[in-house]
Amino acid sequence: MKAIVYRETGDPSVLQLVDRPVLEPGPDEVRVRIVVSGVNPTDWKSRRGAAPGQALPFDDVVPGQDGAGIVEAIGSDVQHVSVGDRVWLALAAYQRASSGTSQEATVLPAERVFALPANASFDQGASLGVPAITAYRALTVAEDGPDRLHPTALADKVVLVAGGAGAVGHAAIQLARWAGATVITTVSGPAKAALATAAGAEHVFTYTDADIVEQIRQIAPDGVDLIVEVAPAQNSDLDLAVIRNRGSIAVYANNGGDLVTLDVRRHFALNVRYQFVLLYTVGSDAIRAAAEAINVALDDGALAVGDETGLPLHRFDLAHTSDAHAMVEGGAVGKVLIDVTAE
Repeated sequence: MKAIVYRETGDPSVLQLVDRPVLEPGPDEVRVRIVVSGVNPTDWKSRRGAAPGQALPFDDVVPGQDGAGIVEAIGSDVQHVSVGDRVWLALAAYQRASSGTSQEATVLPAERVFALPANASFDQGASLGVPAITAYRALTVAEDGPDRLHPTALADKVVLVAGGAGAVGHAAIQLARWAGATVITTVSGPAKAALATAAGAEHVFTYTDADIVEQIRQIAPDGVDLIVEVAPAQNSDLDLAVIRNRGSIAVYANNGGDLVTLDVRRHFALNVRYQFVLLYTVGSDAIRAAAEAINVALDDGALAVGDETGLPLHRFDLAHTSDAHAMVEGGAVGKVLIDVTAE
């Protein structure tokens, strides 16, 4: 089979197309033929490492945390999927050399494989994983909010999604709306505002507006209940100005800087909760709970992808995975997918 590997850290040129044997799954593993692979910022950041040429934990690595495909073989202890099932994958490459989705078939732990609902496409499945589970986690960490999402779970809440045109922001908008929330989002300009509106955000504002606090407070006079935050360093003052008493700020990225300055006294006064979100260490129970709810949302028609829903798709074939990585690393708006095998 064909696979993409890298043997040292560096720019996209370190990615190589090679031939590798098809492996058999162990007792608690699943082999999936990959139809579509999704590319995320975490993929190029892992490939870059701390510096070019940095030693890897394995001789070579197959990249790709997310993807969707068809089960080809299962281990003796696997019960939740069967051969022939359509599935989506999450964290496929985490701490494994050969399980990434940038290859024609992958063997990975069964707990990272989830049934893909019949009404969901492989493009949707490959676009879930890191973005959708991150968004789900961010929406379920509030002190007095739900720990599981369903169509009325956020019915009385106002959610602010920072950066609503990104992949996580897009999923957060869709999941929050599906769960009944009033959704506000902030973006950088008209083009991204159109994407966030298409995703379902009811109130879309430009974060550089001088009266951004007043605009948000008109929608949420008592403050927003939950902020899904992509740029905590840049947005800390805004977040504090619009969060309600006992509100929560869920931080899933460090866009704009690694260091955040907080006004301790004002945060004290509001009992604000900061919750940081990283899927790699959140635990399998949280991942599984998110996947179960995400599948319900998919069944209900949520989490659509494509231009008309605010998440443009950019496609490459497996041989051009380096171009896909370069596009994501360059800040592409939308979702970058790799067509690996035919459906």
